[in-house]
Amino acid sequence: MTLVQPPMMVHGGSHSARAMRLMIRDLARGREGIAEAGDLKVTPLETPGPGVRIGDGSALIHGARPWQGTYTQSNIGDGTVEIPPTGPFARTDLLVLRIEDPEFEGERDPRIQDIGYFHLVRGVDKDAAEVPQGMTGIPLARITLPRSTAAVTADMITDLRQVANPRTERTLHTVHPQETDLVPSERDQWVVWPREAAWDVDIPAWATKATIVVTLSGLRAEAGNIYAELRTRLGEHNAKPTVVDDDGTTTRRSSVTLADSFALSAAYRGTRQSLTVQINQIDKYGDGELTVARGTTVIAEIEFTEGPA
Repeated sequence: MTLVQPPMMVHGGSHSARAMRLMIRDLARGREGIAEAGDLKVTPLETPGPGVRIGDGSALIHGARPWQGTYTQSNIGDGTVEIPPTGPFARTDLLVLRIEDPEFEGERDPRIQDIGYFHLVRGVDKDAAEVPQGMTGIPLARITLPRSTAAVTADMITDLRQVANPRTERTLHTVHPQETDLVPSERDQWVVWPREAAWDVDIPAWATKATIVVTLSGLRAEAGNIYAELRTRLGEHNAKPTVVDDDGTTTRRSSVTLADSFALSAAYRGTRQSLTVQINQIDKYGDGELTVARGTTVIAEIEFTEGPA
């Protein structure tokens, strides 16, 4: 019989450690990394010195050998790792959360020694981002030390964490204006328009990145040339503008797509923010009229994703 029997699913049965690890691997969908965006972040000591601090959090670590399964590790409170000073030469180190299971590697005794621990791989390539081949572990940070340096500062730390199973939330909003809405008379400045292209957006507490795509299809232009910039605005964040440059003279229709992707600061997470479309019509390049009306569709697609923070 080659089947590994399922753990903890029958009365009176017993299970091997590997059965548990294989179950964790399946539940993690074969992925490894930190559990949530803020987990196991590497930062300098409160007073910079020859070491770093690792914040609390959890991680999934996939075994380096076939059918080894996946381990879990949790760090409750801050941990510290000593970083040896450099001499006359610069050095790059890799900080790893390592698993040393004696069934597969090393000689640690699980009864008296830690199988999971923070491990410093010294003297790696300056762009190293993966644990050495054959080692079970996940990279947390790369630490680049100049020569003759003892204190580790934030600019020496490169974050290498990856979320094992990042969360994603996508919503779609549509607007079909029923009345003609002209661009407001205030020109050469940013104003909210169209009026109906405004939404209250709930930002998930776990989100670290927002991607916003707004399409205005069937914009109506008439009465002369038009030059205008349009952008989205979420809370206090303004996207880069998209230009409408139309030299026509008769009534015509066009479509515009606005897109932006940006990191969400901690102050935005778990809050409700206003999403609007803004326009800045510049009269010196044209005096035509831009409107939304029957036949115009506004589509706003908002996607939040989770990554290391």
